[in-house]
Amino acid sequence: MSKKGDETKKMITQAATELFALKGFKDVSMSDICEKTGLSRGGLYRHYSSTSEIFSQIISNETSFDERIKNKESALLILNENLNILEGEIQNSAGSLSLAIYEYANMDENSKEFAKLLSGAKKRWADLIEYGIKTKEFNKVDPDATAEMLLYYYQGIRMWSRVMDIGKKPAQNYRKIIVDYLTKGK
Repeated sequence: MSKKGDETKKMITQAATELFALKGFKDVSMSDICEKTGLSRGGLYRHYSSTSEIFSQIISNETSFDERIKNKESALLILNENLNILEGEIQNSAGSLSLAIYEYANMDENSKEFAKLLSGAKKRWADLIEYGIKTKEFNKVDPDATAEMLLYYYQGIRMWSRVMDIGKKPAQNYRKIIVDYLTKGK
């Protein structure tokens, strides 16, 4: 795809992310995205065939830790940088995709795709935890179980922040518990 095409896709996903955060997944239409981006229907459909395709692109764009691990960056630094992002998302409930993720995951036609995306996210976190154990920055823990805890605990807090004001403390506690669990005594 051309540079212009890549820029258009980026603009579409940014606009769609705002809409999904505001309305959830079910209430966003391709027409809404056309209106938000200023693209014609043909212009939008040139890049994406459905809101499901756009949303799948958005939630699959999670950061991979592979390159940073290959470059032998500090596992603790990588963890803290990503916990900063997650903490910010918890505190910014208006920008949260948690409701949209919940709706998307509960649609039969998306369940397999979502399970695949969740499995990929779990693997990325487990790989980082294994790396941190190898570099002796993290305690010896079960990487898969810890990755699950990290993902599900985060998603739970993020979902609750959508329905009520939980303040900053739960996001700060999330960070503290994860870091303490992985590094206490180090």
